[in-house]
Amino acid sequence: MAARDTSFLLIGLLVLFHTWGAWANVEVNMEDRVEVYRGEMAQIACLFTSSDGVGGNVIQWFYEKRTGERQKIYYQDSTMKVVNKGTPFTDRISVNGTGADGQIVLKVSDVQLDDELEFICVITALTDGTGEGRTKLKVFETPDSPTIEGVQTGISVHEENPSKIGTCEVKHGYPKPNITWYRNKTPIRAAQDVVYVVPSITTESSGLFSVRSELSMMVMKEDKDDLFYCEVTYFVPGGLRMTETIPINITVYYPSTTASVWVESPKGEIKEGDSIELHCHVDGNKLFSIISISNEDGVSWDNKTVVLENVSRKNSGVYTCTSTDTDTWGEVSGNTTVFVNYLDPAVVMPQDDVELSQGEELTATCNALSSLQTHTVWFKDGEKFSMGHSLNLKPATFDTAGTYKCVVTVPELEGMETSDTIHVKVNGPPDIIEPEFTDIEKNFEDMVELSCDVRGYPPPTVMWSTSDREILDAKSKTDTGGVLRSVVSIKVTSDFTALCSASNTFGTDTMSFNITATKHTPTPNTATVKPEPAIPPKRIKKEGSGVIIAVIIICILLLAILGSVLYFLYKKGKLCGRSGKQDLTKEVSSKDNIVVEMKSENTEEAVLLGVNGEKQP
Repeated sequence: MAARDTSFLLIGLLVLFHTWGAWANVEVNMEDRVEVYRGEMAQIACLFTSSDGVGGNVIQWFYEKRTGERQKIYYQDSTMKVVNKGTPFTDRISVNGTGADGQIVLKVSDVQLDDELEFICVITALTDGTGEGRTKLKVFETPDSPTIEGVQTGISVHEENPSKIGTCEVKHGYPKPNITWYRNKTPIRAAQDVVYVVPSITTESSGLFSVRSELSMMVMKEDKDDLFYCEVTYFVPGGLRMTETIPINITVYYPSTTASVWVESPKGEIKEGDSIELHCHVDGNKLFSIISISNEDGVSWDNKTVVLENVSRKNSGVYTCTSTDTDTWGEVSGNTTVFVNYLDPAVVMPQDDVELSQGEELTATCNALSSLQTHTVWFKDGEKFSMGHSLNLKPATFDTAGTYKCVVTVPELEGMETSDTIHVKVNGPPDIIEPEFTDIEKNFEDMVELSCDVRGYPPPTVMWSTSDREILDAKSKTDTGGVLRSVVSIKVTSDFTALCSASNTFGTDTMSFNITATKHTPTPNTATVKPEPAIPPKRIKKEGSGVIIAVIIICILLLAILGSVLYFLYKKGKLCGRSGKQDLTKEVSSKDNIVVEMKSENTEEAVLLGVNGEKQP
């Protein structure tokens, strides 16, 4: 009996111990890592379950030093909450929650790079059951914008070793940023003896990283237009970010393979007097090369651009652009042909002044040698006369005389023009151009001005005289357009006639002016009365002397005929009021009476009859 009771007691104790073990079981769940930016607040959550129920657990927070040792920073049970003194987190941590809901959160403010540690949450049950969890705190700092700097000097394709292309740098990042070089959007990979990428990392006193990368490579002519840039990748909470630098270009020196030269200005045809600008272009980019422009005469200019001022036809020819590589002294060249158009001075034949007799003919020619088609126009005294290189004048008159100008132009090229002249004179007797008025009225003591316009060649001699044979002095003589003008001024003291006489070796011509003196009407001499404007002399249009004589003779004849007719009628008694005959008298008996004279065949007695046929005394 006693043995049986002992067995039951042992079994009960085993069951009790087993039950206590189940009650003491604690489970803790935490995130593997918590990520925050430097300077921000980190929140580390600890989730747990315990068989002791609410308020029956002890909560503690630790962090693991870099040496592997644990350092407690917080303690909490059902009666108190304690933050450990003397730790880096003493003033920067706080804990939210009592653990009653199975969750407690550790908050760390103003996170720094040194806070990147592992934090441990330990939950202890009253029955000595314990559970713990771990979370790593990761700290991030966004780096500055990356910079890139290319080499300032050019790189020759003849370099034997890789040449430095540029340097890329990114500063103040955490964790360490990464730099990748690109050429035309293609990543550049390191290659033995061809491409070198040399990185360097600097850890600042703050713990942040600065990364620098230098690219060196062998270059070819095809790299002259390549664009190089850097791509920087860096970590941020929850992912990865990327940024790029601006692209850069490098100067690649390589020998020329082709050369060309052309006329930059003027565009189109070139004429004498223009300025020519020649440009030379080579496809090489050699640091040490000689570029020159030369012509067929051996004249050379060591420049890519040449300006020739005031060119002439002598500047026509082939111009060559040459590029010389100073490393190998190899040459490449290109050429162009320059042609300068010209227009020689115009020449009129005959070249001397020409004298013609009236009725003769003249053919003149005008020629100007040109490299282009020309157009010829003749002008006479400034007005267009004819077109074509020949000038035909027939038959010659005084109107033919004058100055003829031949103008030759090049229609295809503006500004090309030349000219020459010929003076034509026509021989003939003087011809006085009849003025509008030759009979002039003028006040006594006034001056009258007379002009005489004469055509003729040789230039006639003009003399003035009066009807009483007084010789007058001409005031002025001018020769305008082949017309000789002579002017005299005469004081009017009486009626007179002035004669203009022109003569040369071929003959004489005369023109008369009749001046009539009229009474002068004085103008009142008062200060308040304005003088009337001068009235030009009254000119009477001249009639021919022969016409006047003919009119007078005709009038005399008409009067004689009229007198004869009247005398004949008188003799025949056909006229009233004849001498010796009875006068007719008119007695008016009434307003409507009509009086007529009646004659008898046998007697000269006259009887007056009334309207009604009654006899009237």
